[in-house]
Amino acid sequence: MPDPSYWPVDPLILPAFLLAMVLIELTPGPNMGYLALVSTARGRKAGALTVVGITIGLSLYLAVSIYGLTGTPLASPTVLWGLKWAGVGYMLWLALEAVLPRRTTGPAVPIVPFAGGRQVLRGIIANILNPKAALFYVVLLPGFIHSGFASTRTQMTILGGTHILISIVVHLSIVFGADGAAARLSARGRNIMRWGLAFGLAAAAVWVAFAHGGPAEMSAP
Repeated sequence: MPDPSYWPVDPLILPAFLLAMVLIELTPGPNMGYLALVSTARGRKAGALTVVGITIGLSLYLAVSIYGLTGTPLASPTVLWGLKWAGVGYMLWLALEAVLPRRTTGPAVPIVPFAGGRQVLRGIIANILNPKAALFYVVLLPGFIHSGFASTRTQMTILGGTHILISIVVHLSIVFGADGAAARLSARGRNIMRWGLAFGLAAAAVWVAFAHGGPAEMSAP
């Protein structure tokens, strides 16, 4: 066994952990769809502010895991089930809002005005209501904690912080990629892209809705 005085976490699990984190972030899901939709409709600044909100949401879940690893109410299947349906409703509302006609007093413009604080708040809500994030921090992450190394809280902080850094890189890549793609399109092309992303976000909501049958299955990894 590696000497714990040199390694705060088990180095043998690091390759598998890093690979799992990258695959999790690259798997299409609610956060990815919403970021692409926001960046297409409102530009990279709005997308970056949404990343800030999502990162805050991930950090909140990490804090819950660190300071309430076994006793947190989020580990309850009923709470996870409730989060799932709240998240489904929120994603459907965001998808609908993205395609609803907006009132304008002048020529249509590709960038829609927005309030920065509101965009951050929406990112926080979208992530908190994402059952995938809750399951990861409350159910899956503890499985990477091994005895004989640093304290549980230290290992959780290191591994969870690593995941958050990976998520920031992936999420910002989505923001800049979607904004860059929209900038090269005509107004009609941007509208088609916006409708397509809204449909994708709605499809993600439907997938989340049917991913688990009920409260009893929500705590399964």
